[in-house]
Amino acid sequence: MGKFNRENVTDEGAYVMDEQIKQVLADLEASGRENDARETDRAMKMLNLHPDTAKKLSDLALSNHSTRILEIGTSNGYSLIWLAWSARENGGHVTSIDKDRAKQELAAANLERAGLTDWVTLRAGDASEILSVLDGPFDLVFLDADRIAYPALLTQFLSKLTPGGLLLADNVHSHPEEIAGYLSALAARDDFEHSVDPVGEGLSIAYYRPE
Repeated sequence: MGKFNRENVTDEGAYVMDEQIKQVLADLEASGRENDARETDRAMKMLNLHPDTAKKLSDLALSNHSTRILEIGTSNGYSLIWLAWSARENGGHVTSIDKDRAKQELAAANLERAGLTDWVTLRAGDASEILSVLDGPFDLVFLDADRIAYPALLTQFLSKLTPGGLLLADNVHSHPEEIAGYLSALAARDDFEHSVDPVGEGLSIAYYRPE
């Protein structure tokens, strides 16, 4: 695991992203848009986060001092690079799960280009199966995959989510019907403080506050 990089923090406490990482992200934003406009098969689309959502994700990870991060939905690694950079600055690590091995291979190459390989573990396969044997705890979990499966995954997360941990999910506004079950499951619990940030396509933000 890499070490905390104090050189990337200004005197005012702001984090400064490396130019190398910025360039990789810019490339992925452009290539992702081009790919998704061209492809008609959803499985071949990258479906990257909106850039503003990705930055929000990173800001939350940094401000919550998240060091053990779990992402479900790797794709080409765009959001993962944001999380990996945040984990590096916090002295932490990211585990990212995706059922598509080809996309994870692409993500691995992009992580190497960004110089962030040492801060990430990639796991290919079914998220529920991998989560059942994955060691916790995690202080940030980001969901960006099969939204219908989120309510079932929520039950699995609870034993592996630290008090004060963050549970984040994208596409609240863009896919309301698909994510409705997950939001209802959160609303039925009294151990989460939940809100929705309108950034990008709508980001669900839930803090775990068990008694």
